Amino acid sequence: MSDARDRIVQATLRLIGEQGVGAVTNRAVAKRANVSLGSLTYHFPSQADLLREALKDFVDTEIERISTRLEALRESGLDPDQAADEVEKTIVGFAYGPEQIANLELHLQAARDPELREAAERSIEAYDRLATAVLTALGIPDAQRHAPTVVALFYGLAIRRISTGDGAATGTADALRLLLRGAMTGSG
Repeated sequence: MSDARDRIVQATLRLIGEQGVGAVTNRAVAKRANVSLGSLTYHFPSQADLLREALKDFVDTEIERISTRLEALRESGLDPDQAADEVEKTIVGFAYGPEQIANLELHLQAARDPELREAAERSIEAYDRLATAVLTALGIPDAQRHAPTVVALFYGLAIRRISTGDGAATGTADALRLLLRGAMTGSG
């Protein structure tokens, strides 16, 4: 991604996270990204293009960060209980900021904007694949079937953290542990 394009995407994410999707105007994004309006429209002919790219960029970056951390956990041979504790620590270690809020806002916007829906679906599918890999590494039977539940749990917990200001990710390990135990015993 070019420097200008990257600045535009990052400015978009910060604006959405700080003020909501309605704050994303060409002028506001160009000003925040320190680019001309012409540069913005060259890279993103429509607002839908800009929002799709912002969502894709956030998800790609997030999955890369999470995957790197989880690969280290997988190699350490943790059992599911220990893994749940480590996942909670990992979540606390990730930056809490406007980008996380923007990710959730973009998913909500996709419910209203069919042009954004495909990007949101790809985002969810990417998280499902990541969850499947983690569950498989932990020896959870039928990992692919349980992955969407794990993803939904983490989205719900993200909303809870962001809306309450809980930077400690309280309850994340307990919630994941409960889900993993159920999956391991074949219930659910």
